Amino acid sequence: MKQGNTLVIGAAGQIGIELVLELRKRYGNEKIIAADIRPAPDSNNEDGTFEILNILNDDELRRIVKKHSVTRIYHLAAMLSATGEKDPMRAWDLNMNGLFNVLELAKEGIIERIFWPSSIAVFGPTTPKVNTSQNALCEPTTVYGISKLAGERWCAYYNQKYGVDIRGLRYPGLIGHRSAPGGGTTDYAVDIFHKAVNGEKFISFLEAETRLPMMYMEDAIRATIEITEAPKSSIKIHHAYNLAGIDFTPNELFKAIKLRMPRFEMSVDPDFRQSIAESWPSSINDNDARTDWGWQPSIDLDLLVDTMLDALSKKKSESETLEA
Repeated sequence: MKQGNTLVIGAAGQIGIELVLELRKRYGNEKIIAADIRPAPDSNNEDGTFEILNILNDDELRRIVKKHSVTRIYHLAAMLSATGEKDPMRAWDLNMNGLFNVLELAKEGIIERIFWPSSIAVFGPTTPKVNTSQNALCEPTTVYGISKLAGERWCAYYNQKYGVDIRGLRYPGLIGHRSAPGGGTTDYAVDIFHKAVNGEKFISFLEAETRLPMMYMEDAIRATIEITEAPKSSIKIHHAYNLAGIDFTPNELFKAIKLRMPRFEMSVDPDFRQSIAESWPSSINDNDARTDWGWQPSIDLDLLVDTMLDALSKKKSESETLEA
């Protein structure tokens, strides 16, 4: 199949906004079609095609794929951990049936390659916490984790049974400055920067010493594109690779910010997300990704803090200038 255009489903989400921008920068606006159930909150649909799409509407998905000669899909639409616990059946429906709609297109030969994100949420309280390996025990306790684990197995099935070329990553917590927190358990690590820049006290919904795997969005986007573009021969795992960047606690992140903003304050008021976080690993082993397709993270905690504070401070200054 001759490679055609690329469709990013979930383009208005935390990952989708930045992935669309980077793909268009690399390959041109006309080659990358953005789609979501709602318009993107910024201008990333002004420089290229944007389609309104409910991924559960299979007919509409097929219409958009045909209309734009799409041969590759980044399928990012999902309901995240904390939001999913409030409406489990809706989360299951979206996370699973949306995936099936995309997998069937590849099974029929309409799509030649799919990227689909999994998560560290596939692990559970019985999983070894430190340096969690690719094949560690997976017994998730959230609907998000259950749906991601089921999705992994379906991806492997479609690859083995029908030869579908699907690539996946188990994302850790992702931190970026272009979108607001999106309902995930690790989103405290985004909100804390917004509070710091706005001169507000941060109240953590996780205990201060809760360690979780994290990654700056720039690294996550690079990993997403690298695995999708890697030669078929390099991909040995057809459900989802472990992916690691850095790991830290709310207290460690707070201290790093406070070094740069001495007046910043934090308190702790754990909610239901604490039990979710406690069921996840504290650090991830991603040796398979490094060996198979050359993954290498590039951003540490200090660079993460400097970059986030700088970007959000500039955004705040620009907003205040426009309002003046």
